[in-house]
Amino acid sequence: MSSIRVSVETQYVEEQSQVDHRRFVYTYTILIENQGDNAAQLISRHWIITDANEEVQEVIGQGVVGEQPYLKPGESYRYTSGVVLNTPTGMMRGSYTLRCDDGIEFKADIPAFSLVVPKALH
Repeated sequence: MSSIRVSVETQYVEEQSQVDHRRFVYTYTILIENQGDNAAQLISRHWIITDANEEVQEVIGQGVVGEQPYLKPGESYRYTSGVVLNTPTGMMRGSYTLRCDDGIEFKADIPAFSLVVPKALH
């Protein structure tokens, strides 16, 4: 199996957010690193997005940002996407499904990360 490491950076997008309309926009940049000995292709994603009111959105789809990157050992792939919440804080977690050259599929966990408006937490 491949060893896939996933790391995340988030950013609140104030200019696209509308606090008075309960619209809080965030971007997240994901770095996917193949630290294993086998190549693997990212096939699909599964996100669980939870806002501060415990409202949950689930997103399941093919690839990421319209691509299904193929990562050889030692290679990485970075992309940025976004999410809109109804609350100033929330969290996301999930997994990617990847496929090795021999056809075996496996999941790589996306660690939970927070979405927080600056100064929202004291």
